[in-house]
Order: sequence, then C-alpha cells, then structure tokens
Amino acid sequence: MPSTQGRTPVTVHITTTAPPLIVDLDGTLLRSDLLLESGMAYVRHKPMSLFKPLSWLLKGKARLKEGLANATNLDVAVLPYDPEVITLIKGEREKGRAIVLATASHHSLAERIAEHLQLFDRVFASDSDRNLSSHKKRDLLVELYGERGFDYVGNSLDDISVWKSARDAYVVNPESGVERRAAAQGNVKQVIKSNPSGLNHWMKALRLHQWMKNALIFVPLLAAHQITNPLLIWQCILGFLLFGLCASSVYLLNDLLDLADDRHHASKRNRPFAAGRLSIKSGLIAFPALLVASFAGALLLLPWQFAGVLVAYYVLTLAYSLSLKRHMAIDVISLAILYTVRIIAGAAATGLELTFWILAFSMFIFLSLALVKRYAELREARKKGHTEKTRGRGYYPDDLEMISSLGASSGYLAVMVLALYIHDQSTNALYAHPQVIWLACPLLLFWITRIWMLTHRGQMHDDPVVFAVRDRISLVVGALFALVFWVAA
Repeated sequence: MPSTQGRTPVTVHITTTAPPLIVDLDGTLLRSDLLLESGMAYVRHKPMSLFKPLSWLLKGKARLKEGLANATNLDVAVLPYDPEVITLIKGEREKGRAIVLATASHHSLAERIAEHLQLFDRVFASDSDRNLSSHKKRDLLVELYGERGFDYVGNSLDDISVWKSARDAYVVNPESGVERRAAAQGNVKQVIKSNPSGLNHWMKALRLHQWMKNALIFVPLLAAHQITNPLLIWQCILGFLLFGLCASSVYLLNDLLDLADDRHHASKRNRPFAAGRLSIKSGLIAFPALLVASFAGALLLLPWQFAGVLVAYYVLTLAYSLSLKRHMAIDVISLAILYTVRIIAGAAATGLELTFWILAFSMFIFLSLALVKRYAELREARKKGHTEKTRGRGYYPDDLEMISSLGASSGYLAVMVLALYIHDQSTNALYAHPQVIWLACPLLLFWITRIWMLTHRGQMHDDPVVFAVRDRISLVVGALFALVFWVAA
C-alpha cells in the first residue's frame, strides 16, 4: 500500500456516517500536472542533464516521478489550486466527512501539498514501486472502503474506472470526452467547470501584442528608401509573420520554464500557464508546432539568410530564458541584441545591407529600454521593502541608482549616434536635406528623458516598447520623428 508517512494527518472528529470523499490532485484539486511541473522545473535548473529522466522512465513511470520529485523543489504554496474544489472540500469537512487525497503524483509532493492545505485526513500517492493511477487507484480504494464505499472527485480518462466503483462521482473541468463517459455510468452528482480555457488565454500566452516589436524588420527597408518596392514590402511582411510565430514559440517555452518565478511575481502570476488556465501539456504541443511552422516558412518563402537569423534569435532567446537573464548586465545586453536581431532579420529577408549607424543606434536605444524594464521591477521590490536579490534576476533593489544612470546614458548615446549619422557621406547621398535630421535629436532627447522620468516616478508598468505604442505622447513624438526624415528626404 502506498505510504503516507512523512506527514501528520489532519485530526478531525468524524461526525457523519457518509463515505469518505476521495479527491484527485492533478487536474482536479490542482489546475496543473505535478509530473509536468517537476519536469519543467528539472529542465529549467538542470538543462545539461536533459536526458537523464529518460533513464528513469525506462525503469517505469513511477521511477520517473520519484526521480523528478527528488531532483526538484516545487513551491507548493504558489501552485494553482482550484478554489471551487477547495470550497467543496471545506464544505464536506464541515459536515464531519473524512477527506482523502488519492493521487498518481509522487508521495513526497502529495504529502507536502496536504501539509500546506491542511484539508486531508489521509494521503495515498505513488512511490518508487507503484504508479497509483486508474485501476490501481480504484483497487486500493475498493480494498479500503469497499465497492460504492466512497465518493470520488476527478477529471480525466484515468478516473473513469474509479468513478465506476464510487458511490457518487464529482467531475471537475473534464478532459475531452470524460464528462460523457462519466455520465454514462449514472452516478455523477456534480460537474464543476471552473477553469475554461478560451481563445483569449491563448492570445495572452502567445503575446500577440508583442508582435509589434517585429515592426523593426521594416527598418532596413525604410533606411534604404525602398518603401515603394512591392517585392521587398512583401518579403518584409512575410518576415514579420514568420518572426512572430518564432517569437510566440519562444514566449510559450519561456513561460513553461518560468512557472515558479512567475508565480512569485505580482503580475506574471496571472499568465495563463502560471495560473493554470492553459495546461502545460498544451504548451508542450504548441511551442514546437509554432517553431516548425516558422522555420518551414522561412526556408520555403524567404532567402536562407533569414532562416539563419531565426536560428540565432531562437538560440539566444533560449539561452536567455535558461540562464542569461539571471546574470547582471548580461541580461539587458542580451535583450538589446534580441531587438537588434529583428533589424538584421529585416535585412536578411530583403537582401538589403545594414549600416554601422543602424546597428549602433539600435543597441544603445534598446539597452536603455531594457534597463527601464529592470528599473521598474527593482523599484517595485524596493517599494515592498525587499533588500535581497530579486527572484530570478541578478540585481538588488539598491542597484536602482546605478541602473538609472546607465540607462539614461545609453539612451543619450543613441542620440549621439544619430547626430554623427547626419555627417556621414552616405547620409548625404540618401537625403536631399540631411541637416533637417538634426530636428530628430531634440525629439529623441525629450522622449528618452520622459521615459526615464516616468519610470523613476513608478508610472512604467508595462514593457517600455508596449508602453510607447499605447502612449499618446510617444505616438506623437514618433510621428514627428518620421516626418523629420520624410522632409529630409
């Protein structure tokens, strides 16, 4: 019989003759799957030992669960529990019923969750020798409580056999086809649908609003004054879409790897995967599908150089997600490079040459914006009284002043690059009135100064690029900036 040692059972006075209420964990009490949770945590913290779990799996699923549970340290306090299931449990406990947690997850995780919630009288879970799912769970419950001697709360196809032997069945956020099969057994007492996953959750997970960053792909086209070339415009549009698919794939993978950190963040904890609105399984299917579609389209529809840039972008983003973003300075420089890679992708898609000026300007301006993002996070941490290193980052709240100094300096260096660009010989060849570009310098100075002042005042709550697209003053400055270059041409 699966062990329940290592946890002190909750002591209650049973005052009812009603059979015990047996509650499943993954997908029922928890809007997630602990096997996949621990698997993603393992990949996140031990990427160099990525294939070791395969050796555990060869010894059986129970051994895999034990290996992952022992190799990771999930914070059970922030896992996405289903509030309606907890309400159901508390209501039955108040009636004096015995409540039992029976799960296929590893017993060490199940016991920690029971200890945290303080809702269960007993815990049955998998160990190194037994994977307590489906028929094995049913056989154990029937052995202990008898046929029809318990009520069962579950959600999946594995629970069908358990419901068959239960007195009453409670169906929670059922997987496809589960509700129909459970209903056919005639003992469904309640169906709880508390966690619908819709298109809006996928749009949020794919971060379609972040695709606006891919507009940088059009920069080489604008800089070369080829905006009226229909073929190049079409290539840029294709590049924009394919880069967006690749970026969304990265966002999904990043969210799956960052579940623990996101759940400790004031706003990121509401992301679809962190909140359990979308299943980890669906994310593991979606992110490689988007990646394959992106690279297939790049190889078939655009020059091979564009696919090469996509590879570089993906590798750097993966490195950023796994490691680089946790290292001081390296993280913001990596972000600046990732923005600049989008400009390089535009040049690769169209076959246009990039200039030193574009690359230098991009690095400095986006380094400044990356530092804006870090400043906003650290300011919030300091406001809450934190003094320790921020979770998942390489900075302390006391770094605020240095970050603001570096960020403003980097933004002003971008203005200097723009000023030097005006005097370049190639600029004189491209523009009829290059001296007019000088008007762009005070516009950019104003915008950078304003961004940093708003950040310093605590009014920068979004990604600064997203903020700029939504901010009316930023849009006016952007329009004037474009007008200056149009007049100069």
